[in-house]
Amino acid sequence: MTNPIVKATSTDDIAGLQAVLDGTELFPSEMLPDMLATSLAGETEAFWLTCHSDGEAVGLCYTVPEELADGTWNMLALAVRPDLQGKRLGAALVHAAEQHLKDKGQRILIVDTSGTDDFALTRKFYAQNGYEEEARIRDFWADGDDKVIFRKAL
Repeated sequence: MTNPIVKATSTDDIAGLQAVLDGTELFPSEMLPDMLATSLAGETEAFWLTCHSDGEAVGLCYTVPEELADGTWNMLALAVRPDLQGKRLGAALVHAAEQHLKDKGQRILIVDTSGTDDFALTRKFYAQNGYEEEARIRDFWADGDDKVIFRKAL
């Protein structure tokens, strides 16, 4: 595997990213083209990044500005093809998103995840990448499934 290259998502990345989504089940892959449309058309501040490895699209990151907040953004999606997880590709995507926001003079990046045992590695990933647990909303996603909010000052 060559060094990952992270850049703005293009239409050429869609098929590869749909395979990432099919493998991770983050959300249904058929939703991706519509979700990307405003970003690809340059009609939104929200941005998508794609991680490429050996010429293939193998990971994605989707980040949006928080409404009514000054310089606060939310990373709504982060996924890496399952067979490549644990190889720092997710970290490369997060770092690229953070750098993009820093370059724009933004202040804070947050990310929401689940408090269940199934998401323990996800929470560990964010902690290892400098995010701190800022809040927990009990039973948010479902009974027994807390919403855990991580925050990082940029």
